[in-house]
Amino acid sequence: MKGPYYSNETCPFITDKQNCLLHGRPNREFLQWRWKPDECQLPLFDAKQFLKMVKGKSMAFVGDSIGRNQMESLICLLSTVARPEDNTVKHGLDRTYFRWWFYPDHNFTLALLWSPFLVKSSEGYYNDSSNFLLPENLYLHEPDQAWVSKIEDFDIVIFSGGQWFFRPLTYIEHGQVVGCQKCQNNTDLDFYGYRIAHRTAFRTILNLKGFKGMIFVVTHSPNHFENGLWNNGGMCNRTKPLTTVEEKAAMHPYGLEKLHQMQREEFREAEKEAKKKGLHFDLMDITEAMVVRPDGHPNSYWHASDKNITGNDCVHWCMPGPDTWNEILLFKMKNMDLIN
Repeated sequence: MKGPYYSNETCPFITDKQNCLLHGRPNREFLQWRWKPDECQLPLFDAKQFLKMVKGKSMAFVGDSIGRNQMESLICLLSTVARPEDNTVKHGLDRTYFRWWFYPDHNFTLALLWSPFLVKSSEGYYNDSSNFLLPENLYLHEPDQAWVSKIEDFDIVIFSGGQWFFRPLTYIEHGQVVGCQKCQNNTDLDFYGYRIAHRTAFRTILNLKGFKGMIFVVTHSPNHFENGLWNNGGMCNRTKPLTTVEEKAAMHPYGLEKLHQMQREEFREAEKEAKKKGLHFDLMDITEAMVVRPDGHPNSYWHASDKNITGNDCVHWCMPGPDTWNEILLFKMKNMDLIN
């Protein structure tokens, strides 16, 4: 395949935040790269095949805007064959965070269930979405009802995210404060909440009596800020993927390996329980594939809906960045031989 599956001109579902060409990105080399796994060939995405497999089914992305990034990529990949209806408001959901799409010709539902921490939080961000340093309380033993209350009837659930766990956080378990992060003059990141939030989310979905679907966990999507962080001049203005070991090592400054390890450990424990229950629980490990792509972020070529949010975006991905993730998703769905 030469070039991407779609462009910002052919897919109307690319949001301003990820429409880098619309906002003046001058180079287009980032559109031409395609990830190749070691010792195998990742098949191209087949929109017709995907829609045939999910006919009459439902799929939910659970997490933060990284999940939305992947979902919008999937919609663009499918747009060459079918385009969905936006039923978000019809389902009584806030379009600022949630999405609920429906493909009538295929009776296929595709949703984003917004839950940046996966567990219950104090939700201070609803009042000030531009303040990324706003402290949050995480109730680590309580799953977020934003997704739990809707997830039981979904056939395919995809957990992703993790970008919100860099904030000042207070950890609460069973009514007791058990620790905090970036608090009391301590600037360290311990990611305890990240581990336990995943543990709680996985246990919750595996113990839902009516849930019979398959579960995918997308590993942490790396950010690539250089020469500073998001709030002090950090940027990601590289125009090519990383190629050397030294370059890759320089892109791991913020605990990426620790996050990746935690997520994989919690996945492995949950996978054992899933097998006992006859549920299909699979890992989509995209971390190493994406850590070499500092050229794939919007950097300054984006537009936030909230005018108070400024700075370079080295967290999300210019479209069609997450297309690789959906190629992996389709590949795994086919290999499971579970969806006819």
